[in-house]
Amino acid sequence: MPAAPRPRRDTRGIVDAAGLLRHVRFRRHVPAPPLRPYLEHYWLIDWDLPEPYVSHVVPHPSVNLVFQQPPTGAPSGEVAGVGLGLFRKKLEGRGHVCGAQFRPGGFRPFAPGHAVAELTGRQLPLGDVFRAVPATAAQDVTGPDDEHARVAALDAFLLRHGPVPDPQADLAMALVDHVRADRSVRRVGALARAEGVSVRALQRLFSAYVGVGPKWVILRYRIHEALERAETEAAVDWAGLAADLGYADQAHLVRDFTATVGVPPTAYASR
Repeated sequence: MPAAPRPRRDTRGIVDAAGLLRHVRFRRHVPAPPLRPYLEHYWLIDWDLPEPYVSHVVPHPSVNLVFQQPPTGAPSGEVAGVGLGLFRKKLEGRGHVCGAQFRPGGFRPFAPGHAVAELTGRQLPLGDVFRAVPATAAQDVTGPDDEHARVAALDAFLLRHGPVPDPQADLAMALVDHVRADRSVRRVGALARAEGVSVRALQRLFSAYVGVGPKWVILRYRIHEALERAETEAAVDWAGLAADLGYADQAHLVRDFTATVGVPPTAYASR
């Protein structure tokens, strides 16, 4: 009997991952089998803080479904499109949040009426994206103390809304997986030629199903790789890494890293 699937364990995209994990309890879970082709994982965060803490994330090219229980007030749910800049979240008091991170290209089968680019850079109430959202949806997910009950509620919500099979979504997910796994993919034109499509057709597909263009995806995964190396290696050869990631020189990597993360890579690594 095959082993049960496990969610990935890396911290790619999290700025100062060690600092975050000192302040919160962070877990990932695998969704129900019919949902796995479309989702990366579920993620759950709980905190109980004597002092406020601000987390920072360099977003993936993914849509997220987010349910949160703040320290005060009612629980809420939203659909968060691909974030273009550094995401900051202030955590204080006691609370928790439960989310579903979709594979890039995997969200539209659950909301086929929306081009994913319409969501980019935005956080929308559930009712603006999904039909017939129960009034208790946020409470159903955030209310249980048991995290497996929260996961079951996420499964139930998403299975209620799809997925609707879509070959174009399958193609978009496969293309992004190719970009993520293959460092030699450095130019949009080369990716288009390898797939036998025009650059314009590739851009239209990414706009409709991923929410950002293929060039943006290529650059974002470069920054994720650089951030992960800075987090896990004692001494990074930045010039060598720049060459590995397809940059013309180290200065271009430094510029992109600084613009995205807010500090130069050497300063980030040293702290």
